[in-house]
Amino acid sequence: MPLDPALRDRIIASVEAGFPDQIAHTQALVRFPSTRGQEQAIQDFVFRAFRARGLAMDRFAMDRAAIEDHPGGSKFAPDHSEAPIVVGIHRPRAETGRSLILQAHVDVVPPGPIDLWTHPPFEPVIEGDWLYGRGGADMKAGHAANLFVLDALTRIGLQPAATVTLQSVVEEESTGNGALMTHLRGYRAEAVLIPEPEEEMLVRANTGVLWFQVEVRGRPVHVREMGTGANAIDAAYRVIGALRRLEESWNARKAGRRHFEGEAHPINLNVGRIEGGDWASSVPAWCRIDCRIAIYPGVGAEEAAREIEAAVHAFALADPFLSNAPPRVTFNGFFAEGYELAEGSEAEAVLARAHEAATGRALRSFMTAGYLDTRVHALYDRVPALCYGPISENIHGFDERVSLASLKRITTAMALFVAEWCGVEPV
Repeated sequence: MPLDPALRDRIIASVEAGFPDQIAHTQALVRFPSTRGQEQAIQDFVFRAFRARGLAMDRFAMDRAAIEDHPGGSKFAPDHSEAPIVVGIHRPRAETGRSLILQAHVDVVPPGPIDLWTHPPFEPVIEGDWLYGRGGADMKAGHAANLFVLDALTRIGLQPAATVTLQSVVEEESTGNGALMTHLRGYRAEAVLIPEPEEEMLVRANTGVLWFQVEVRGRPVHVREMGTGANAIDAAYRVIGALRRLEESWNARKAGRRHFEGEAHPINLNVGRIEGGDWASSVPAWCRIDCRIAIYPGVGAEEAAREIEAAVHAFALADPFLSNAPPRVTFNGFFAEGYELAEGSEAEAVLARAHEAATGRALRSFMTAGYLDTRVHALYDRVPALCYGPISENIHGFDERVSLASLKRITTAMALFVAEWCGVEPV
């Protein structure tokens, strides 16, 4: 049942009143350089912020054995984060509404060369409508919004009339195992909302992702005799060519996939890192490339991995050097399937009403060709998993920034969504 207009107006005004504090909280989150493996301090900060609101608290570690035993578990590598997962639980006096999970991640990608940033990446700066900083958009603005929608209700003497679980996870940028760990811990709800920076739209479909490494071994000699050696870096570039041909064939399979066939290039292979050799005047004896590739929803990670291995193996057999020194393929991070959000759920209808009330526009949906933690809840909880968040620019790039006007609009929409989906009761 749609919200009473008077209550709607009170919630909108309350979000407005609390927005300066919300911005300050977002800036505090950005100041933590919470790259992979460095999220302990920010999770302690989150724990204290949740506890200060009176939420029931849970803090727990990854269970590697349980994750590796689950079909949605991604691969562990030596740099897998050991930071805890933090969960805060609002429990109502009377459970009369529908339960909800609000989830966000605190891990961010590395900032890269600092001199390419206009402002230091972990010193949040506001210029006009934009809040700059690594992770500000992806997704500390959404992380703060999860908390401040509850604050907006509290400010007017109300609280959700259903269980609301706030989940602060890690490993979203590299495996998705943090979100999976909340599932394995047993947390469930009738709907999930994750405010990733999605341009004020609802994600209708997203790709799965695989991370893998290819290692090539060469034969070192002095450069004056390089014709008698085998350059591992040159050989790695030939392997990349074979992977590009695989990428091309996967893109050709978009026909008949309604969320993907209109995209020019839905499947992207990224060679994100390359290293090799030991000495400028020696023919390199080794080279490793780290890659990321997307897969369509419905394509299993194991199936895609076998195809990658087969493509590298087939190319190596035809290569004069690699046929005698086959490359080694190792999967070392994301090993996750994509998902499609079913249309017509009541949760989506409630979000559509909330979005229109907050923005004056109808809610649109789209496909995003990247990993999202909503896959855990869509595939394994089998509940409406809504990914919807603010307008941003340059996520994973230099001068990452989030629009504050957009952030206020989506926080308003989220607060209205919580009020209608969960119902409200007096504090």
